[in-house]
Amino acid sequence: MHAKDILIDGYGRIQEEVHAALDGLGTDALHHRPAPDANSVAWLVWHLTRVQDDHIADAFDLDQVWLSQGWEKRFGLDLPRHDTGYGHSPAKVAKVRVESADLLTGYHDAVHEQTLGALRGLAAKDLERIVDERWDPPVSLGVRLVSVLSDDLQHIGQAAYLRGLVQSAAA
Repeated sequence: MHAKDILIDGYGRIQEEVHAALDGLGTDALHHRPAPDANSVAWLVWHLTRVQDDHIADAFDLDQVWLSQGWEKRFGLDLPRHDTGYGHSPAKVAKVRVESADLLTGYHDAVHEQTLGALRGLAAKDLERIVDERWDPPVSLGVRLVSVLSDDLQHIGQAAYLRGLVQSAAA
């Protein structure tokens, strides 16, 4: 198995978990926040997808799906165009509201397709390419891909946990 195959599998697992976390959730469940400063399922999935979109596009010199495919307009959020949710205050978290889970899964699926396209073309030597020199040591493509994978898995785990809380309270 090649490194790109492991990465493709990992990002595929994120997509599976996004669909599982959102499946059948209504608007109230999507936006439920267990505390005023907590995140909602909708925010968590939007954020993890925005981070993946932003970082993969940057690393592979691609356009963000958010902008190039019109997802920013479909969501219609009262946030800056390039906002990924990083460092959001509770007030900004509250601005991430969607009509249905379908919008979130649609956006995630579009980002996933772009991610897969980028990963399929990888050669082992590509993983050593420096993609961010703002850090010491500079960040290689391989490190960036694993970092996004890790961050996304943490956020989808939080969304799945929150889904469980919401469903338990409703039962």
